[in-house]
Amino acid sequence: MSNVKQETKLKELKELESVIEKAIKKVGGRKENDLCKYIPVSSGGYIHHFTLRKMKSKQPAELSSMIEKFIINPSKPSIVAPKQRAPRGSRKRRDHITFTKGQLDRLLNMARLSGDKEMISVLSPKKSLAACKRDLIQAIRQGIVDHELWNDYLEAANAHQALAASITSEASLFQ
Repeated sequence: MSNVKQETKLKELKELESVIEKAIKKVGGRKENDLCKYIPVSSGGYIHHFTLRKMKSKQPAELSSMIEKFIINPSKPSIVAPKQRAPRGSRKRRDHITFTKGQLDRLLNMARLSGDKEMISVLSPKKSLAACKRDLIQAIRQGIVDHELWNDYLEAANAHQALAASITSEASLFQ
């Protein structure tokens, strides 16, 4: 019984190979992956080469009928438009301005000269809590009063507390 199934499967594979050969010659391709562009799928676009290969071994009769329907039977097979894909994350947005380190330093200096506290805080590089503590202690030892350094310390401490609170609340959700 299994011998009959094997013979049938071998016969289907040989027929499929001959259909693929004819189709490749008709479209002027060099390999079976060149056929993919001519076979549409229900989800839109053309069949993926992995799907074609999988169908070749698991559904040879269906693949053969698809190739005949879309490539061999039409007088001039048409290429299927590719499926619309979402834009990739690596594409750069054009509405953002990027500055070099030197340009940022100049902008920060201009903000300091004009006394614009908001621009100073936006353009200043954010320091870690440990770095702020270290700088603040060093300034105290030298007898220097720096309000900007104290504000940086407060901002870093508040950010650290907010992060710790969010981690604690997330951890309580999983318990």
